[in-house]
Amino acid sequence: MNVLEGLQIIRRRLDEQDSELASLALVDQIAKRAALPAAQPAVATSLLQLVRMLMRHPVAAANNRVYNDLVRLEDELQTGAAATRARIEAEDAKPVPKTKKFYKDLKEHEKKVSG
Repeated sequence: MNVLEGLQIIRRRLDEQDSELASLALVDQIAKRAALPAAQPAVATSLLQLVRMLMRHPVAAANNRVYNDLVRLEDELQTGAAATRARIEAEDAKPVPKTKKFYKDLKEHEKKVSG
């Protein structure tokens, strides 16, 4: 994911949560840097990674309200990721129905073995 796109999503989500203006200003400040031509190839593996990077920023360390906004967003993202993982694992655990070809091949194999 492109860092700038990720930061825009994070800003929107913080705005939806009625976060502090300082939290939004921090994301805007980092987004401004990410918009520079030298930073264009920067990528992040997930929104969670970006939020954690923002949590380590000096502004977040100095302002508890900004840090708490980011922690709340991190928790929301982790909960969503866990729910998605659980859903995918449940789908993968479902038994796959066997095809007619499987039973036909099984029958032919049993004929060869017994006869």
